[in-house]
Amino acid sequence: MKDRGFSLIETVIAMGLMATVLLGLAAFLTAGARRIASAPGDLTATQKAAEAVENVFSARDTHTVLWAQLRNVSDGGIFLDGPQQLRLAGPDGLIDTADDLGQETVILPGKDEQLGTNDDVTVTLNGFTRELQIREIQPNLRLITVIITYQQGAAVRTYTLTSYISNFA
Repeated sequence: MKDRGFSLIETVIAMGLMATVLLGLAAFLTAGARRIASAPGDLTATQKAAEAVENVFSARDTHTVLWAQLRNVSDGGIFLDGPQQLRLAGPDGLIDTADDLGQETVILPGKDEQLGTNDDVTVTLNGFTRELQIREIQPNLRLITVIITYQQGAAVRTYTLTSYISNFA
């Protein structure tokens, strides 16, 4: 008569497979939790990069500055070179120029998860830097690259937005 049941080897193999699947699932859940935790920083980075590009376009469209000035300082323009702390626009209305004011902030929802209520939280964007690079491609065409860098936990995250601007509004 044949014995019924599982052998010790079969049981060990089944437990090993189950442990492998559970460890994979735990890693997947951990990665998802990290991604969710970085969402506010990611959203802020995308908004601040888009704001910088819109700011350059607005300067061109309103003729606040001349086309020749829509460059980095190192190329004879008005926009600061290298990574800059996120600051409010100064009297010229343009960000990342020499007259920028105090540290920029954002308002986040509080425990009720709704903006515009008493528990909203104002966060200073100390850990964020923005680098605005404007490079000439042709006499009437420039490449705008905005690089936002910020700390998210132990990792440094970077968001890059690239656009083109022409002399013709």
